[in-house]
Amino acid sequence: MGFFKEFKEFAMKGNIVDLAVAVIIGGAFGKIVTALTDTIIMPIISLVVGKGGVSDIKFTVGQTTFPIGGFLQAIIDFILIALVLFIIIRSMNSVMKKTPPAPAEPSSTDKLLMEIRDELKK
Repeated sequence: MGFFKEFKEFAMKGNIVDLAVAVIIGGAFGKIVTALTDTIIMPIISLVVGKGGVSDIKFTVGQTTFPIGGFLQAIIDFILIALVLFIIIRSMNSVMKKTPPAPAEPSSTDKLLMEIRDELKK
């Protein structure tokens, strides 16, 4: 089997394609959450903190400045993404919750064996 034929079979497996779609959608979703954070949530936090924004938060020790605002913003982005994904997955799980399967109808052989068993009991 040729190298390219093997690669084509590998690349076209259902799991690989599903994974690629998930990565693309995840990237787009990350951009949406980042935009939500930057345009709505961070300005609200800036009102509370009183600075130009969370990304402007920094502290100084001696002559060294530690700009921790970007780190805090990344943490807030992560928490929001995790929260939204949790809500989406939780709602999907509740929708997709499988009802227990109905008991299977006995086959004709099973019915015949049950009749024989019942006759033998008599």
